[in-house]
Amino acid sequence: MSERAISITNLSHTYPDGTPGLRGISLDIIRGESVGVIGPNGAGKTTLLLHLNGIFMSKNGNVEILGKEIRKENIKGIRRSVGLVFQDPNDQLFMPTVFDDVAFGPLNMGYSEAEVRQCVARALDWVGMTGYEPRSPHHLGVGEKKRIAIATVLAMTPEILVIDEPTANLDPGSKWSLIELLRGLSITKIIATHDLELVRVLCQRTIVLDKGRVITDGTTKHILVDKPLLCAHELAPPNAT
Repeated sequence: MSERAISITNLSHTYPDGTPGLRGISLDIIRGESVGVIGPNGAGKTTLLLHLNGIFMSKNGNVEILGKEIRKENIKGIRRSVGLVFQDPNDQLFMPTVFDDVAFGPLNMGYSEAEVRQCVARALDWVGMTGYEPRSPHHLGVGEKKRIAIATVLAMTPEILVIDEPTANLDPGSKWSLIELLRGLSITKIIATHDLELVRVLCQRTIVLDKGRVITDGTTKHILVDKPLLCAHELAPPNAT
């Protein structure tokens, strides 16, 4: 039996104004899977992702990461295992230099100076940004910022990568460059996106979410050719290649 990276059971979430965000979500994600989570705006995609590393703590339902239920007392270990990349890289980059941003996580985990430098060098190499260490992230292009944001997460060597709208606001060249970067990362990936071309290339499995519910969960190749399903949930079929 394959080992589960993530197990979610009957997860519900309600926003402070009383609006339901998630309604009884149950699903398992196996180690090594690349899973796309698609759906219209307001479907609950980001809300679901925020439960996977404890930014939102489940009050109704259960979330387990690598066999451990997310609790306040183990949140540090959970966040080491689950790297979350936000849609807007400016939400993730707040230090004066690229080095400082990528080093932030390892420093806070108590790594030695030599270990921190090694983590930073390795993470920047993975995202093709070696040499950017002294640069200010705030003066970089959107595509470069997205790569640095991913590096800040990879510096912690997570076992699971959770990414919200990775290709949003990217030009076509930057988009495909980022897709190739993600394709080269051999870890469990959960990607929330409107970009069905990205899903077609990266994800073997796709979950359609709408109004906080799982509408369907199956192979990407079958879901992306179901035009009535996609149109019913405000999704445009990807261009064929």
